[in-house]
Amino acid sequence: MSPEPTRRSQASSEADVGREPEPLVAADPGLHDRAYLVLLLVVALLGIPLSLAAFGFLVAVHELEHVVWESLPSALGYDALPSWWPILTITAAGVLVGLAAKYLPGHGGHVPVAGFGGEPATPSMLPGVLLAAAASLVGGAVVGPEAPLIAIGGGLALLAVRSSRLAADPGIATVVSAAGAAAAMSAIFGNPLVAVVIFLEILGLGRRRTMLVVLPCLVSSAVGALLFTGMGRWTGLEIGELSIPDLAPVRLSAVEVAWAPILAAVVACLTWSVFFVGRRVARVAASRPMTTTVAAGLVAGAAACAYAWTTGHSPAEVALSGQALLPVLATDPGAWSTGGLVALLAFKSVAYGVSLGAFRGGPVFPAVLLGAACGVLASGLTSGIDLLPGLAIGMAAGAATTGLPVTSVVLVVLLLGDAAASQMPAVILAVVTAMVVHERLSSWVLPSAGAQPDG
Repeated sequence: MSPEPTRRSQASSEADVGREPEPLVAADPGLHDRAYLVLLLVVALLGIPLSLAAFGFLVAVHELEHVVWESLPSALGYDALPSWWPILTITAAGVLVGLAAKYLPGHGGHVPVAGFGGEPATPSMLPGVLLAAAASLVGGAVVGPEAPLIAIGGGLALLAVRSSRLAADPGIATVVSAAGAAAAMSAIFGNPLVAVVIFLEILGLGRRRTMLVVLPCLVSSAVGALLFTGMGRWTGLEIGELSIPDLAPVRLSAVEVAWAPILAAVVACLTWSVFFVGRRVARVAASRPMTTTVAAGLVAGAAACAYAWTTGHSPAEVALSGQALLPVLATDPGAWSTGGLVALLAFKSVAYGVSLGAFRGGPVFPAVLLGAACGVLASGLTSGIDLLPGLAIGMAAGAATTGLPVTSVVLVVLLLGDAAASQMPAVILAVVTAMVVHERLSSWVLPSAGAQPDG
């Protein structure tokens, strides 16, 4: 999303033929102003079709993933997913993403290593965004769906109002785009609050402007969450939201609090190195998109294949975003040996790094999965950390390195459910530590490499 909306200059007191029309909503309206109330009504109504469109996109991706990763191998006579399968699927996805990046408006959307910043997607960019995001997610690139949902929701919202007076005011158009994106994102994290907090951190607005933007986002995300819930129950279709069920509360000990910054620093170093690889790949992909995306697909697929060969686990654990693997890792960590967890971290980091720079999607889900795997590994190797605190610390640190500290706390709290209250000190400490370590590494290395750190 773009930074703070541009304010129109104040109208001259003298009549002028070339004078711009008055903005639909004042630069600093009261919350009770009629025009602002109309805006809230508009975004609430827009939330209905935008949520349905996002629901359709997520259902289509979820169903296609089942076809590509389960039904098709079975139809070809394989009892289990072949270890080489991701090489085929992710490389094919690389071809499609490369075509979108080279030939379609908007270049398929921005690369996930760039985070959530940038200009809102325009309606003309949507075909490329849809193609690149669907190919990346279904093919098995290690990215999440959150960034495409922002682009889809924001782009469709602008398309819906482009013939109205709302589109004439850049500030209002930005608010409408943010509200549309919030509606589209409201269910993928399991709670509409996360969508709103993400936009507060992305936009970085002042106090008054924050209030004016957050209310439309709250309205549209609430409508979206209601429709997502209803559509899921009425149709029986799944969208693969990020969630961990049935975690029992565990008292947090002083030893675990002491371990929190150490484990968070380790997770931050791991995810920072992954983002560093992603930036290098993105730099090459900017001038050679087709070659880079195909090569990245081969590397990510080979990493998944190597993981399957060395551990006997499914290559899908390295491929794909990790949102389906997270609850399994959290509730059945014994399914992995210590060596298996190390292999998961190593090979998924490689696949995640190249995917960040070449494919299209969001950076959050794989980062949370890597942090969770680090937490599970730490709980097995260190007697001072139980499984739940390890998960909480790891997930918080992994999410924080995507540049959204408050969102990271809220997301981990929602994922932990009833078990969150006892883990809050460790979660907050992990987020702060990871952000500081990530920033320090960026200040040391990235300027000398000619790149800028994440926003």
